[in-house]
Amino acid sequence: MTHEFRTLIQTAYTYFQTNTACVMASVVALDGSSYRKPGVRMLIAENGTMTGAVSGGCVEKEVLFQAQEVFETGKAKMMTYDGRYRLGCEGILYILIEPLQINESIYNKLTIILTQRKDLQLTSYFVKDTEAVEQPLGTVVKANEETLALFYIEEALQSTAKVQTFTQVLPAVFQLFLFGAEHDAVQLGTLGAQMGWDVRVIASPKDPKTKANFPGVHEVLHLLPEQASGLQIDAESAVVLMNHNYATDLNFLVHILDKQPQYIGILGSSKRREKLFNELIDYKPDLDATVLDRIYGPAGIDIGAITPQEIALSVLAEILAVKRKREVSSLRDKIGSIHKEV
Repeated sequence: MTHEFRTLIQTAYTYFQTNTACVMASVVALDGSSYRKPGVRMLIAENGTMTGAVSGGCVEKEVLFQAQEVFETGKAKMMTYDGRYRLGCEGILYILIEPLQINESIYNKLTIILTQRKDLQLTSYFVKDTEAVEQPLGTVVKANEETLALFYIEEALQSTAKVQTFTQVLPAVFQLFLFGAEHDAVQLGTLGAQMGWDVRVIASPKDPKTKANFPGVHEVLHLLPEQASGLQIDAESAVVLMNHNYATDLNFLVHILDKQPQYIGILGSSKRREKLFNELIDYKPDLDATVLDRIYGPAGIDIGAITPQEIALSVLAEILAVKRKREVSSLRDKIGSIHKEV
């Protein structure tokens, strides 16, 4: 969700620069089930332009209608959406709609925090009673021991018997590092960018490719393996080694192991993985065996992927499963060749 909030902040700042009013709608509570859960947000400009969504599409029109009152009064309000008697939803959504003003100071502070890859804590003050118009409502962001009000809400506001709080911690935007710049990296990078992840392609210093060759990626870096130790790879990161050169992949792996990303994927066969493991242990005899548990090779879940697009889907699905702690059938657990003999 962090990348969605980042997009809202960036969009709201452009509205501030053009003197365009906007409001933010946040799902802060849920009774029952819904397509999306509390913490999802969307932005509405005074001209009706919507950024993001709070459901699969059935709620947005009502949010747009309810937002008009916020534009007129300049005060936050609550709305509920009862989906129990509608197709696709089975719960009651409680949505906070509030004015949002991201001025230059707030935008710069939030940008620095996101660049530093630090957590953001969002606290929304709300009431389930939509008639409680006199209650102070709104959202504040806490980061770097500083509280930023996204509009006029008091920083020292405390919850009362009527006012409730919804607190959400947003980690750093998830990163995907692709070590390799061939055609399959294009497909994996494009799909990863569509997931909202920051995708970084690591190409050879001799490779002339640029961002123009990888639609949607955050950046293309031209590095030698020994330079990989300088990359900002953290726990909110995944790595895929796909150089199509065994020695290069091994060399990069040696230099990133200490970074401890959530996921390390290696393209290729099981035999290639075992050879890599053996040489890695020879190179680092004191290597903690648990490090190998984060390495998935062959990368991907077992869906019978053949084309570059299908392989990209398989790998990204495995990364997401690891990130969300879900058990799936990984190709690394498959005995024998990946594909059935024809």
